[in-house]
Amino acid sequence: MTVACEPTGHRWMVLAQLAAQRGMSFVCVQPAASSWARKSEDLTTDKTDDKDAVLIARLTGQLRCYLPEPVDEANATWTRLRHLGTRREDLLEKHVAAVQTVRDLLECVWPAALETAQHPFRSATWVAALTVVVRRDGGDLDRTRRLGLARFERAVRAEVTRRGGVRPCLRIVRRVFAALDDRAGVVAHRAAVFERLEWTLTDWDETRAKLADVETRMVSVLDELGLTTLVTSIDGLSPVGAAAILAQTGDLRRFASARAVVKTPASHRGKASPARSPAAPGSPAPDGRSCGSRRGGRCGGACRRTGCTRPATATSPLASRTG
Repeated sequence: MTVACEPTGHRWMVLAQLAAQRGMSFVCVQPAASSWARKSEDLTTDKTDDKDAVLIARLTGQLRCYLPEPVDEANATWTRLRHLGTRREDLLEKHVAAVQTVRDLLECVWPAALETAQHPFRSATWVAALTVVVRRDGGDLDRTRRLGLARFERAVRAEVTRRGGVRPCLRIVRRVFAALDDRAGVVAHRAAVFERLEWTLTDWDETRAKLADVETRMVSVLDELGLTTLVTSIDGLSPVGAAAILAQTGDLRRFASARAVVKTPASHRGKASPARSPAAPGSPAPDGRSCGSRRGGRCGGACRRTGCTRPATATSPLASRTG
């Protein structure tokens, strides 16, 4: 007897454990696959547990299902890596949201600040200079300007050092100081916006610190699995990037072919895909991020970040294992 279900959050793991304890086979059906099967039979307005069970059984009989990762203790290290990967995704979304918030607010009240560096949010000097303006002087640009360039450079240098840097880029420091005279933007809102920016910068700093800690833990798990040397032998792949990929795929030894790896959905990873919020528009996907549609399966080329709702491809790793 084979037990099949749609993976919803972590609940499928309890069912998988119960099936294993009773010596039953266990497979999962992508929610996207059952959703499109329901539409093809015009059951979209008549969804019941009984009819869903029939659809899941039919898709399983057609081998449109997949073998989920094991839930036994032997897989505990891989399970930890998966949860760390999920935590990393959450922090990356917060990181991107903070960047977008800072950008949007500055575009409104002080757009000249964004033009002082080619890639301001990648520049430690620019972030340190903005921190000095926002935290030291509460966003009072006139007060910051009265410091003079020399004292402003010393304040930025101290902030760069506090953030773990060596020395600031004086060209960017001087451009930021010159931008203090710029009156473009909604000047009347500057005081309120800079107050909000202070909180956002604090949240951003905390998120980056947590992200660094999680990535360090992911690399330590990779070391524990003895895979660091192997994955870093691939050109262009860092330990963090490899750990992020493996957090999505799990133990690759359970796949019979590369095709089976590619067709494994991410819908059973961590939280259910429909419950996840899309990241900010236009934000780059992190290394190894699995592409999943909002219905919980794999989409036809775009991903959850762009709000893709295209039909998902069928998954049948059982067929590749038996064929």
